[in-house]
Amino acid sequence: MEKNVEMDEIKMNKATEIDEQKWVYDSSVDYKGRVPLRASTGGWKASFLIIAIEFSERLSYFGIATSLIIYLTKVIHQDLKTAAKSVNYWTGVTTLMPLLGGFVADAYLGRFYTVLASTIVYLLGLVLLAMSTVVPSLKSCGSYPCQEPRKVHVVIFFFAIYLISIGTGGHRPSLESFGADQFDDDHPQEKRKKMSFFNWWSFGLCSGVLLGVTLIVYVQDHVSWAAADLILTLVMASSLIIFCSGRRFYRYRKVSESPLTTMLQVLVASIKKRNLPHPSSPAYLHETQKSETNRRRLCHTKGLKFLDKAAIFDEIQDSIDQKQNPWRLATVTKVEELKLLINMIPIWLTTLPFGVSIAQASTFFIKQGVTLNRKITDDFEIPPASMYGLGAIGMIATVTIYEKILVRILRQSTGNERGISILQRIGIGMIFSIATMIIAALVERKRLRIVQENLLEGSMSMSVFWLTPQFLIVGIGDGFALVGLQEYFYDQVPDTMRSLGIALYLSVIGAASFLSSILITIVDHVTEKGGKSWFGKDINSSRLDYFYFLLATLTTVNLCIYILVARRYSYKNVQIRRTADVANCYDGDDRETMA
Repeated sequence: MEKNVEMDEIKMNKATEIDEQKWVYDSSVDYKGRVPLRASTGGWKASFLIIAIEFSERLSYFGIATSLIIYLTKVIHQDLKTAAKSVNYWTGVTTLMPLLGGFVADAYLGRFYTVLASTIVYLLGLVLLAMSTVVPSLKSCGSYPCQEPRKVHVVIFFFAIYLISIGTGGHRPSLESFGADQFDDDHPQEKRKKMSFFNWWSFGLCSGVLLGVTLIVYVQDHVSWAAADLILTLVMASSLIIFCSGRRFYRYRKVSESPLTTMLQVLVASIKKRNLPHPSSPAYLHETQKSETNRRRLCHTKGLKFLDKAAIFDEIQDSIDQKQNPWRLATVTKVEELKLLINMIPIWLTTLPFGVSIAQASTFFIKQGVTLNRKITDDFEIPPASMYGLGAIGMIATVTIYEKILVRILRQSTGNERGISILQRIGIGMIFSIATMIIAALVERKRLRIVQENLLEGSMSMSVFWLTPQFLIVGIGDGFALVGLQEYFYDQVPDTMRSLGIALYLSVIGAASFLSSILITIVDHVTEKGGKSWFGKDINSSRLDYFYFLLATLTTVNLCIYILVARRYSYKNVQIRRTADVANCYDGDDRETMA
């Protein structure tokens, strides 16, 4: 009799395993709202299509972003300091807007429809940008060169690029999290593929960047701004068609509730129950028997104990309510989700100086290139913005080597599925950013010395390839830190906030761009009082080498703080589950610490 029962259990387990191999039970649905078939949805088939769309969007974005400071100084006629601030403000808005876009995707529209709507807005911005350079009455001036651009051109130009910022705000966090959603976290093979997804996502992203800063910038420099804008508009229109054509292959996540509302409910409930005694064991805290839609159950952690009181069942008050009141009683999982966000704040803050350092690559690094000899032959000259492509090459090479070689070696030595922990990867990228600033300062010091020695020719006797090391190293640092930040903010946020998680990653760069502008203003004010500002009318009358050394110092101090914070960080602890009734906690990534 017992043997028959055992045989029945084995048969049932095999049937369940076969069923789980065929269908995806991670709360996602197909385009008709059904449980997705694993073989025909998601995986690399869908994610590579999404990566191709990101390639098109990044080509368009960097075709604009890397030449923006040149356009502002040559066409809009802003001085160097004002142009750098304008670029930083635009970059800041562009990378902070995803916070709004991610919230809308997670709470209301869902990721697919947020990408669709934001891409349309993005396309409208590109159409306006093209019109400002094509339509005669909207051009910067009637004949070239001119000293003052038309006001209507300036207004439409800035309106267009900020419309692109709004489009990027919905496009970037939703598309990347949508791509990662194509892999099932509860399926061992697909979970490993998801770890590789962020590397290949960055590979596709950098390939778009590389084409944008070479082909598009070449067209801007040697043909016309109008021709480049028309190309970018066509590219984005094509990407919209590509995105819609893959609709049947995607896996979708249903929108259930606003994640921010859930966080507020936990906070309110913990305040209401602040006078209740803390339970002697986590077993006495409230948790649902079954996992909720779009939310895996989390294990209880010891930190931030005052929030645990939200999950205490008040026998007097809670038993009176016929229906559970979420503003009085929360589950352990919801409490742990709020803890996750609070614990991420120090990591977010300590990555900002890294963002300030890499922000210089799209402003002052490009402007340095303008003053150097960029001729390859008598007939061909490298556009200054194309030097940014070296950073993309550095990142592509780093991501490829890391994925194909380093991870396999490190897995054997560390026992970590990722090779090294996410926070270790970010920390390594920070070290490269320090090296970038030091090298950039030394190169700029050499350039200024040549300007002083040769007043007639200036730094035109110095090759633009002197900038190669700083661009390559900033790309290598991005291959570690930026990819690590993407994975960290996607993986460590609550399951219901993954679009917002990518937005938090982007907000590091956005907030850092604003900080860069603020730092320039402060340094300009302080050094001007001291005798001579580090930021003159043009780059030859500035002391960017001092500024780069200052950034290297600040980033070094910050790295020490980051290491202390990362050592104390505990990774998200998800319960292992395959059935609704059985769940066990595991150590998993919380064993990862900053070495």
